Amino acid sequence: MSEQTAVVAGVELAWASASDPGRLRPVNEDAVVAAVPVFVVADGMGGYEAGDRASAAVVESFRRRMVGQHLATLDAVRAALSDADEAVHQVGASTRRGAGSTVTGAVLVEHLGIPHWLVFNVGDSRVYRHVGGTLEQVTVDHSLVQAMLDAKELTDADVPGFQGSNVITRAIGSADATADSWLMPVVDGERLLMCTDGLHRELADESIRAALTMSGRPSSAADALVALANQAGGRDNITVVVVDVRSGGLVAGGDGDVTGSATLTRVSIEDTNEKTVEVAR
Repeated sequence: MSEQTAVVAGVELAWASASDPGRLRPVNEDAVVAAVPVFVVADGMGGYEAGDRASAAVVESFRRRMVGQHLATLDAVRAALSDADEAVHQVGASTRRGAGSTVTGAVLVEHLGIPHWLVFNVGDSRVYRHVGGTLEQVTVDHSLVQAMLDAKELTDADVPGFQGSNVITRAIGSADATADSWLMPVVDGERLLMCTDGLHRELADESIRAALTMSGRPSSAADALVALANQAGGRDNITVVVVDVRSGGLVAGGDGDVTGSATLTRVSIEDTNEKTVEVAR
């Protein structure tokens, strides 16, 4: 996808996406929609007869509900997730193996009178935030690995050789399709990365951070990340979306922290976990 730009609610964005089957998979079961105000990736499951159809159904639900709108709403995101779950159930009903899909992304919404990112995920695709040379994983994987890490039954050192590394605990089209979601103020100079696990399974966070830091334009960053994942093995489909906030957001300090006179809260909409962020109006 060639690089695109737009001004939305006074926020200037530039973005690009890239998707590749990798070196071992004959079919690309990932799908992507990257158009104001929604930036989403999905990773389909169900084998070659259903995985690509499942992910396509997910992104089409978001495309239909949001693309062309000035700003998204929480209700629109919920409706798109519901549509996606129903569509993937229909795909699964037509196959012997069933079907499912991860989904993760960021959509532009208005909150407290200023633009925010509504970040959400189901499964182990991820959203990262890169600002001031610092990389932060915003989403939390719904996976067996993450559950065992949280329970202290697994350490980071155990993860590379863990046999259940591909097992996810939530998916669109499954018994548990609950999305986690967060609100974050839009900040000048930040770069968001949405990616399927074909990227983050191949590249350590430091490699992802370095590629996002060294690549100037979103299109260069997207292409570089896909190339690096393929060089590292390319054992799965690889899909990325890179979104830059050029202007119109809040102002970040030199270290990437957002500082100023007002305090907003980043909230997980599905539960009561909160993280406070200092912001300047």
